[in-house]
Amino acid sequence: MFQDITIEDLAVRKKGELVLIDVRSPSEYAESSIPGSINIPLFNDEERAEIGTLYKQVSVDAAQERGLEIVSAKLPAFIKEFAAIPEKKAVFCWRGGMRSKTTATLLSLMNIHAYRLSGGFRAYRQWVVAMLETMSFEPPAYVIHGNTGNGKTALLRKLKQKGYPVLDLEDMAGHRGSVFGEIGLRSHNQKTFDALLLDELLLYQKAPYILMEAESKRIGKVVIPELVMAKKDQGTHIRVELPIEARVQTILEDYQPWDHPEACAKAFSKIESRIHRPIAVEIGDSLKNGNYERAVELLLLYYYDPRYEHSEEQYEGAEFTTIRADSVDEAVLAVEQLLERTSGQRVNG
Repeated sequence: MFQDITIEDLAVRKKGELVLIDVRSPSEYAESSIPGSINIPLFNDEERAEIGTLYKQVSVDAAQERGLEIVSAKLPAFIKEFAAIPEKKAVFCWRGGMRSKTTATLLSLMNIHAYRLSGGFRAYRQWVVAMLETMSFEPPAYVIHGNTGNGKTALLRKLKQKGYPVLDLEDMAGHRGSVFGEIGLRSHNQKTFDALLLDELLLYQKAPYILMEAESKRIGKVVIPELVMAKKDQGTHIRVELPIEARVQTILEDYQPWDHPEACAKAFSKIESRIHRPIAVEIGDSLKNGNYERAVELLLLYYYDPRYEHSEEQYEGAEFTTIRADSVDEAVLAVEQLLERTSGQRVNG
């Protein structure tokens, strides 16, 4: 027979020691799952809906009988998918109920061992929330500031590629944190964001420091936990400044607005009334005509820069180290040198 494994047991295992397999339906998996897990659904979305309807409107027995029919028909292919995974396995469903129990039992009968995650995804979600509310995270933070387009996110991602401990909050949120922030991306919900964030915090728990961007409390659909916001407020503040030409190019490379003209126009319509009329008209015309360079420049100068200046008022009295550079790559080198001077540590990428 199969064995149960708890969230706590799972947390102390080395990453990759177990392959986590979510046997919930594809839509449940897409909505949120344990980071790194794969989806081998016992029932697809239509089958799950059919069984649920039988359970509510007919009887438990009718639902179970229909479930058995569906599973029996797909059993060979289902088992084959698990057999193709050589590593140790742990299966889970929503609350460690019938779907994961059935899967683990069937695998056991076919001499394929798999743990069942006790409490399922619901227990995992409860653990994540509790950890983010109570955990102690010691590494100090270096916080990257700068007007929109100054390459803060690009800078952090380049540093992460070199091995620096970076919390990429925008990547975890699937959003860039502005009215245009979801263009070309798929924003995450709070469950997914929290799970990804906790993974990173646990990974960097013994790091000498972390690097992060000076984000607001909300990024797209998600809210940053107080633990991270407190780190940001107490951190060492670094302001990055690039020339306006470099900022425009950074925005264009990141957003690629020519691939998303309708989304850009829709996003602009949400802020158009907040911009002085003649400028707003020119921005709108530039977007329609594909003159994205001019549109971005005007948005930076007349919308984002004033808003950034206002947001920086919350850091009044804080000490800033300003890095002026001609490009993101130049700023990366300057930040590396600053980290080496102030922390005594440098990562060799």
